[in-house]
Amino acid sequence: MFDVLIKNGIIIDGKQTKMFRGDVGIKGDRIDAIGDLSSKSATKVIDAEGQYVCPGFVDITNHSDTHWTIFTTPTQESFLRQGITTILGGSCGSSLAPLVHASDIGAIQKWTDISQVNINWLTVKEFLDELEKHPLGVNFGTLVGHGTLRRNIMGDRNMPADKEELEQMRFLLGEALHQGAYGLSFGLTFSHGRPAGDDELMALAGLVAQAKALCTIHLRDEGKSLLPAITEVLRIVRETGVSLEISHFKALGREAWGDLPKALHLIREGREEGLPIHADLFPYVRTGSLLYAMLPSWARDGGRAAILKRMDSPQERRQIIDELERATLHFERITIASAHREKAIIGKSLATIAENLGVSPGEGMLYILKTNELGVTIFGETIQDADIASILQEPYTFVSTDGFGLRAESAISGDLTHPRSFGTTARLLGEFVRDRSVVDWETAVHKMTLGPAAKMNLLDRGVIAPKAFADIVVLNPETIQDIATFTQPYQYPTGITWVLVNGTVAVEQGTYTGAKNGKILRK
Repeated sequence: MFDVLIKNGIIIDGKQTKMFRGDVGIKGDRIDAIGDLSSKSATKVIDAEGQYVCPGFVDITNHSDTHWTIFTTPTQESFLRQGITTILGGSCGSSLAPLVHASDIGAIQKWTDISQVNINWLTVKEFLDELEKHPLGVNFGTLVGHGTLRRNIMGDRNMPADKEELEQMRFLLGEALHQGAYGLSFGLTFSHGRPAGDDELMALAGLVAQAKALCTIHLRDEGKSLLPAITEVLRIVRETGVSLEISHFKALGREAWGDLPKALHLIREGREEGLPIHADLFPYVRTGSLLYAMLPSWARDGGRAAILKRMDSPQERRQIIDELERATLHFERITIASAHREKAIIGKSLATIAENLGVSPGEGMLYILKTNELGVTIFGETIQDADIASILQEPYTFVSTDGFGLRAESAISGDLTHPRSFGTTARLLGEFVRDRSVVDWETAVHKMTLGPAAKMNLLDRGVIAPKAFADIVVLNPETIQDIATFTQPYQYPTGITWVLVNGTVAVEQGTYTGAKNGKILRK
């Protein structure tokens, strides 16, 4: 007798094999049997007639940790309701551990208000142990942020690490990998990642390779210097042999759109050499980012205090404004999503805010950053729809949210959030698979299940197979659709009918059950 029996469904197993009709029997937290189980009984029977039965989706680029929602919204309902059952935090160079001093948690203040944040861990082991005391709706693992390592050892100093500092970073990283971290993430566009040179990148990536762990990378530049950034990634992989994932891969801005085919060609050439390189993307033409990341690179150096100080210097302020207004920025297409202090600007474009203030767009942008102490996020329409399709069709790409877990009630904050946190998977399956046939169902499911799970070396997840963990999504292929928009983002998709996490029903007939049966994952 099974605990749960999913019968009459069409199984897409995550392995890119052709979908097939069958039943899935579950005992405890594992899949026990697959096939014709019509003669078997179960404590709970789910009739999946006319629906697809898939592995739970795996989000390989996720920010629920650094946005603190693993604590404030432990249900992670916006992920469960779109079928995501496993998330990997510590992305884009920033993680919640390891820390040398508790005050180093201040690095996340660019994303969230840390005035009420208290921590009782320093190491990755202590962090994961603490999480096990606070049940989550989804499974959670973490990378180590390179920017976090740098901040621990070097503070906000904007220079290459010396030999002693690099050895300290290697020690912290090695300890974290031993304690269960899945690898290392680089955020080379951010102030704590940008100063790192080849020696530092190779030394750290080489250590990850020795541990047979994963490196992920937020490229040094996704815009006009996209091709040199891809070349840098290929050099890291070629010299160290590390398994590497490019996070939220895209060509950012009109001046970079023409470079995407060349970037894809470079990656293909690397893979033909045998380089273990993959990439992920989110299927939206608008990005979500930090407003201060739009500043000239020199103006972002040295961390938060140094950035704010430059805004008080008349000469440097003028230089920043001049460079912003000479750049090919479309201020009318950049919308404020959240602001730590000045909530009235949320939902307005930079151009509108500047006009209301009676200043130029560059001056308006600095006013917003200064008033909100850099704590401003934005939406920008900077990705070409055709590029999304091109990246999706590459065999080495996966789909991620690049978002963080919320719930519909989070709208009370007054902030906007990128709809990817609510709708990524349904948008992929509804628009890009069913409606536009950019990729087929089996390929799309693989890109959200066994593909990223295998990249993480995540055993027994991301696949429907005997003895695999029973993370399962049942969806209606005719009705699955994202509903969340940029103006009304706190909306769950349609068509996700059942979700199981480790054998426990978390979503039943489209409604969250309240279950928090996620596990803390250690490599």
